[in-house]
Amino acid sequence: MTELLPLMTYSLVMSSTPGPNNMLLTASGANFGYRRSLPHILGIGFGHGVQIFVTCLGLGSLFVAYPLLHSALRVVGAAYLLILAWKLTGSAIAASELARPLSFAQAAAFQAVNPKNWIKSITVASVFMPSGVATGWAAAIVLVVTVAINFPCVSMWTLFGVAIRRLLTDSRRHRQFNLAMAGVLLLLAVSLVAR
Repeated sequence: MTELLPLMTYSLVMSSTPGPNNMLLTASGANFGYRRSLPHILGIGFGHGVQIFVTCLGLGSLFVAYPLLHSALRVVGAAYLLILAWKLTGSAIAASELARPLSFAQAAAFQAVNPKNWIKSITVASVFMPSGVATGWAAAIVLVVTVAINFPCVSMWTLFGVAIRRLLTDSRRHRQFNLAMAGVLLLLAVSLVAR
């Protein structure tokens, strides 16, 4: 347990702090409520769980050996954040096909280009893997711990969006909120490519 405490603390900090997933979930909670955002939440958990597991099994060393791969992921992730920001501004204007929460599959796939999650996965694989345990079992332990901690953290961001939903009943405020969330995603995208 003492060996898992640093992993749990790191997972809590990384899952609780602002990032692409949490900003998208706040906007989703405000726009669609918790229940309709649940596939998005579960997709994040699934996609990130797969990412953590394969990184712990050795994929993380590939990014350490080839930093250009990591840079390419940052650019792709930033481009996707720009697309999501654009869609979010559209959801402030009218209820259309663009104005719906991310699906389970979309949220899971997004984890493959989410730079914050890659940083978390690589750090977990290189620093927090339990010692004295076979690699497969250690990766499974890390997977269970990180996903178990991630779910309530991302749910908290979604519920924050739900809580402020009452303040957004006025269409002007709703639009301003969505534009602000789109602006945050834009800033995250710019920060990814500026590194």
